[in-house]
Amino acid sequence: MKKINKDHELSQSEDIVETNINKLKALFPEIVTEGKIDFKVLQEVLGQELEEGEEYYRFTWAGKAKARREAQKPSTGTLRPVPEESVDWDTTKNLYIEGDNLEVLKLMQKSYNGTIKLICTDPPYNTGRDILYKNDYSDNLGKYKKLTSQIDDNNNLLTTNSDSDGRFHSNWLNILYPTLRLSRNLLRQDGIFCIAIDHYELQNLIKICDEVYGEENKLGIISVVHKPEGRNQSKFFGESNEFMLVYAKSKKYCNFQQVALDEEKAKEFSENDDKGTFKRKNFIRKSDGKYSLRENKPDFYYPIYVSPDLQSLSIHPESGYTAIYPVTEAGQERTWKTTGVTAEERISEKTLFCVNENENLVIYEKLREAQVIKTHWIEKKYHAYHFGTKIVDSLLNAKTFDFPKSLPLIEDVIKLMTAQDDIILDFYSGSATTAHAVMNMNLKDDSKRTHIQVQLPEPTLSKSEAFKSGYKRITEIGKERIRRAGKKIKETNLEKAKNLDIGFKVFKLDTSNIKGWDGNPDNLNESLFDAQDNIKTDRSEHDVLYEILLKYGLDLTLPIEEKIIEGKTVFSVGYGALFICLGDNLTSKVAEGIGTWKEELKPEVCRVVFKDSGFTDVEKTNSVQILKRFGITEIKSI
Repeated sequence: MKKINKDHELSQSEDIVETNINKLKALFPEIVTEGKIDFKVLQEVLGQELEEGEEYYRFTWAGKAKARREAQKPSTGTLRPVPEESVDWDTTKNLYIEGDNLEVLKLMQKSYNGTIKLICTDPPYNTGRDILYKNDYSDNLGKYKKLTSQIDDNNNLLTTNSDSDGRFHSNWLNILYPTLRLSRNLLRQDGIFCIAIDHYELQNLIKICDEVYGEENKLGIISVVHKPEGRNQSKFFGESNEFMLVYAKSKKYCNFQQVALDEEKAKEFSENDDKGTFKRKNFIRKSDGKYSLRENKPDFYYPIYVSPDLQSLSIHPESGYTAIYPVTEAGQERTWKTTGVTAEERISEKTLFCVNENENLVIYEKLREAQVIKTHWIEKKYHAYHFGTKIVDSLLNAKTFDFPKSLPLIEDVIKLMTAQDDIILDFYSGSATTAHAVMNMNLKDDSKRTHIQVQLPEPTLSKSEAFKSGYKRITEIGKERIRRAGKKIKETNLEKAKNLDIGFKVFKLDTSNIKGWDGNPDNLNESLFDAQDNIKTDRSEHDVLYEILLKYGLDLTLPIEEKIIEGKTVFSVGYGALFICLGDNLTSKVAEGIGTWKEELKPEVCRVVFKDSGFTDVEKTNSVQILKRFGITEIKSI
């Protein structure tokens, strides 16, 4: 039985540096010498691709190197479960995580690497009044716990990023840059990154997104009119729009959904086939004046042959088929909308079809909801006050949040960029508009998308309406919004919302539950030599259970079953993929019970974790042998 100590990979989050080194070794095995990277050989392998001059195009700022290193440093923290603040804990697939988003993203690296379809987030805009919790790279976890309640005598948060700060832009970039780097790892190969910003840091955000995602993967920069009347307090131009930057993890694999964002236009697509909804349009070109006439475009005048049952079309003569020409009911010879070559492609794609209308055979094409999405979004539903602020205020019966995003805006992003059971992440969750939008979209198109919200539990100011209404932290606003929005959806859509997932599991960032894994330098020596019990006294078995899931790289919403074996609680995670027993005074009969349970569940992979101090040496040895008899060889202790 191998003990998981402080240096073991299972005691911390993903080691990004080691992962990247292993990727390099796989690509260029010749650069490895006695287990180390030979940088000179790597330079020779890369050849002319190296930039060696002093002057070249790049984007840098004070602290960038430290920020990059921080993104690669593992976290020793954990996420503690809070069922009492959750909704539908046992069944929901959604997560709400309270904590510094950089540390949380580190902890997500193992469990959610390559699983997220859409990241949709709204970071601080750096207006000079934004709250930026500047990273302390020596002890991020320790500083996080202090900063979440740090307020001065005037009720101002001490970490506001003032525009008088000499490193005003650098401070903001150092907060955002490592989170962007880490979040990219979580995206699927066909994943999409969508981030909101205003004009203050637009140019800098474009530059760091170009660096993280590659300029070639930029899908667009959207201008969203969110306040058409503009900001009246502005001296020159009254800002009426914000921006949305959209990047693909890899443009090669990325596609938008075939949808129309305009709701009125969407209603026109009332017919269905096995590919979805469509509307029909006559394949004869009737517009364009003289350019639609046969004599002006002879290459577009040709017969399309139709079988007797109207089910097969061809541009080549077929026995028994009827030839149809682009001739109007009035007898005018016009043209088809494409050349014969293109028409043949559309026939093979089943885009063209024939209908008998009053003994007249008519060729139609199927137009899908797909449209070229424009880079200016100007519809009224995107206005922040009426479709953002008023929605939140109405739900919570109080003015609680400044400038939340328009709910229909995020719904359209989700509609355009995700499908049936995709995962959507928002690591600057704020008022939880993204969670609300996911529930709404799942109701509208009968889908099972899931969401992960991450938010720093910032204190609300004592003079604010939110504080006076009982919301002491922003996370309280977000969680309550999800609760009330979900309840309202269920109450107003009784039958349709019957199986809708409106729940969420709450987790909170904290230091490790295991003394020997704790990265806190203040109590490291004390905890390492505590042989009596390696689990902190204020932590529960469920706390430890979910830390093990995180460090093993398992989904936090996996089904967990509990069973009492020989008087000890045993957890089965993912139908036997992992068994955990953290009891004391364990005997080999517990191992026997776990082996029998494993035989019932028949998992493809099975691992077992015990508390190291729960056994005597004899019982530990006997338990290992019994588990091996059941085919379980990965047995560890903490």
